[in-house]
Amino acid sequence: MSDVSVPNDVTLMEKVVNLSKRRGFVFPSAEIYGGFRSTYDYGPIGVQLLRNVKDAWWRSMVQMRDDVVGLDAAILSPPAIWEASGHLKNFTDPLVDCRQCRERFREDQLEDLTTCPGCGGKNTFTEARNFNLMFKTHAGPVESDAAVAYLRPETAQGMFINFSNVLQSSRKKPPFGIAQIGKSFRNEITPGNFVFRTREFEQMELEFFVPPEEALQWYEYWCATRYQWYIDLGIPASKLRMRPHDADELSHYSSGTSDVEFLFPWGWGELEGIANRGDYDLTQHATHSGEKLDYFDQATNSRYVPHVIEPAAGATRTMMAFLLAAYDEEEVRGETRTVLRLHPRLAPYKVAVLPLSKKDDLMPMAREVLALLQPHLMCDFDETQAIGRRYRRQDELGTPFCVTVDFDSLEDQSVTIRERDSMEQVRVPVAELLSHLLPRLV
Repeated sequence: MSDVSVPNDVTLMEKVVNLSKRRGFVFPSAEIYGGFRSTYDYGPIGVQLLRNVKDAWWRSMVQMRDDVVGLDAAILSPPAIWEASGHLKNFTDPLVDCRQCRERFREDQLEDLTTCPGCGGKNTFTEARNFNLMFKTHAGPVESDAAVAYLRPETAQGMFINFSNVLQSSRKKPPFGIAQIGKSFRNEITPGNFVFRTREFEQMELEFFVPPEEALQWYEYWCATRYQWYIDLGIPASKLRMRPHDADELSHYSSGTSDVEFLFPWGWGELEGIANRGDYDLTQHATHSGEKLDYFDQATNSRYVPHVIEPAAGATRTMMAFLLAAYDEEEVRGETRTVLRLHPRLAPYKVAVLPLSKKDDLMPMAREVLALLQPHLMCDFDETQAIGRRYRRQDELGTPFCVTVDFDSLEDQSVTIRERDSMEQVRVPVAELLSHLLPRLV
């Protein structure tokens, strides 16, 4: 590993946030207008990293399985869905106001209910009141009760209400799952910690429908499978834990929930929750809609409402965890090298093509090498600054390999490949470039 230890947690957070803006991972949204609290834009590098996180999840959950299919449900939805799901009544946080400084806080997150963390005032809080987290809007030109709609606070309900459609069109039978990646919106009272808690975010969710008697074994299966996914993609086991919910934490419909948590700079925080939701969701929507949402098993000549196991992860906070886990510093020839040791599958660029010089005689070959790689790999092309500075830039972007085209390349039709983590360099013929790189980038 490194010769210089990773900075302490506070410094680590500051450095990752700084790196995120400087290298184009994450920008504060509406910055030229003073910013808009708790919203972020993903820059040229960040959009690739976030896409790769989602692609890795989709590959694991859908592509590599024959018992899961995908869905992309609407973001806007009518109140009837959220009344059936319980969100209109129960999707709330307890809100208190400080009479002295006018700041608002979640009552359940206050360490001292008698002291305001904003101004230090004593016994200045109002009585707690429930605050619904859903974003309410109107569909159509008239703002009336009949036109009320909501931005979804989770992607799950779209999968429940499409259960019969997917069952019939995909010809699946329990146990089977519906997977979805998409935007969700929650009017959080106290967003914060960079992209960890924001009002607009992306989720990666699976609803896995199982025979009732198999629910426990599938719940245990998905807990183990989802935990291992993070380890396989490079997060150390020392930075992860699986925390089962205590009985008083469980939702009324859940017989078991566990969170995959990551050790963030401020402490343990949830990356993903795996819940055994029983038949609550399908039963609720069947009752409110009047439509049957069950399954007839021809083998046993029986009809039942499947139980649901739900692994639900946040794509944006997962991306943040991968960034924090990958950040490293080491001393190289008297200088500090910053490097993101991202798993190759997550790295925004897989390869950077670097002509040693901007001279005209090198550029045509460098462009030919780029054209060879681009159909297979996401590539960067950088011709500016000294080669050492360009290597350092790619280290900070997490690029696993740099391919340098030098003046000898014109003679021997070979290039130099530099590996990110070890910084070792090998000479490889251009004709063998793809066969050398591809096995190392899976």
